[in-house]
Amino acid sequence: MSQMKKLDARQELLVITMEECGELIHACSKALRRGELYENSDSQLKLKQEVGDVYAMIDLLVEWDVLSWTEIEEQRTLKREKLKKWSELI
Repeated sequence: MSQMKKLDARQELLVITMEECGELIHACSKALRRGELYENSDSQLKLKQEVGDVYAMIDLLVEWDVLSWTEIEEQRTLKREKLKKWSELI
């Protein structure tokens, strides 16, 4: 069996970010399947945990100068504009 190549710090940062995003996807799916989006349900508590984990990784992406809060905010604004057109969330 071959060994996995050692990742540098920025690669590790991206891999962990991907993993955390996957865990958030999983928590969203479970909450929907279980119909548990009410306050203090197990699914909602897990969702809060996973959102916090993703947020921590986004914060680290900024600390490591992979991206900036300004860039994130610009993209957030663009996404909200798209949602105004395609969704009733906004």
